[in-house]
Amino acid sequence: MDAAKIIEREHFIDQCKICPSILHSPSLVFFKGARVPPETKPVRHGSFTSKIVFWHALMQEKGDINMSDSGECYDSKRPIEDDDDDDIVESDIDLDNTDVVEPDNDPPQKMGDPAVEVTEEKRDAAQTEKAKAMDAISEGNLDEAIDHLTEAIVLNPISAILYAARASVFVKLKKPHAAICDADAALAINPNSAKGYKVRGMARAMLGQWEQAASDLQMASKLDYDDEIGSVLKKVEPNARKIEEHHIKYERLQKERELRKAERERKQEAEPQEREALSALNEGQVIGIHSARELDPKLNAASKTSRLAILYFTATWCGPCRMISPIFTSLAAKYPKVVFLKVDIDEAREVASSWNISSVPTFYFTKNGKEIDKVVGADKNGLERKIEQHAG
Repeated sequence: MDAAKIIEREHFIDQCKICPSILHSPSLVFFKGARVPPETKPVRHGSFTSKIVFWHALMQEKGDINMSDSGECYDSKRPIEDDDDDDIVESDIDLDNTDVVEPDNDPPQKMGDPAVEVTEEKRDAAQTEKAKAMDAISEGNLDEAIDHLTEAIVLNPISAILYAARASVFVKLKKPHAAICDADAALAINPNSAKGYKVRGMARAMLGQWEQAASDLQMASKLDYDDEIGSVLKKVEPNARKIEEHHIKYERLQKERELRKAERERKQEAEPQEREALSALNEGQVIGIHSARELDPKLNAASKTSRLAILYFTATWCGPCRMISPIFTSLAAKYPKVVFLKVDIDEAREVASSWNISSVPTFYFTKNGKEIDKVVGADKNGLERKIEQHAG
């Protein structure tokens, strides 16, 4: 490749770095196999209600869309894709898109070569061209002004003011993409260019990129406020706030959805254990406990299923026990979700000792592995009151 072609290619690469939207020009559709930054997509002119879907925010969170880099507007035509049973549904948001325009798809404007040496003569000539451009603007000849400013940029490609000036004319011509390209170039040269931020914010507003527009215009206002910035901000900020509120709402719904999903997964993991635990509990029946080895699995099963368990300590020689035992059995049938355990203190002495049983009948209430209450004596009404109290 000859030297001229190499220089031309390097110049093209520099322009692409300054203004990536060049790559979306129809004249460059033959480029394939490379990752091109996404093209901005405007909200259509005349659309007073833009539907913003939660799907877009979900894809952004997953990394499929980077809104901060792409500057994309919301697209109401996109489908909602959600594998979760609790789909996050589409949400409407009213945006004022009165001044939004169709994007310009002209071939990329001519940019200056930053490698060119800028002499005093070139600077003076650039200023002359700029003055001619200002005269053309005052006469309403905007295309002529673009030509003069382009010549000025070629002469002095390191001037942020010239790029910002041409960007402002592109805004007047309703060519927001071209304006953004020049504003990006101005800000690359001078990151504190108030006019660069101002013009880019105005251009982004024309494309319906409300959040990015608000950010640029607020920065311009901090650097060098003027009435025009304030006027545009009055139109941009309400839309940007609505979108921000939408994001907050989505994040809340997304967190709630994730919590529900985590709870479902926890329950799914616990289901086999709960089924196994339930199989060890005879619902509606009194389970006889004959040793500590038998008691522990039953209490563990009750704990895994978050059920109330009642240990009834009795003895064959106890008169009050013989009176309350049938009642205990009937209560088991009445409250099938409660675990009724019966321990004969003479048969299971180790269990009686570990629970410090000094008299019978005694009823211990446990839940989730903890002792929560106790009834001593054959008090039928007191026993049932405690069951009703703790069984919920």
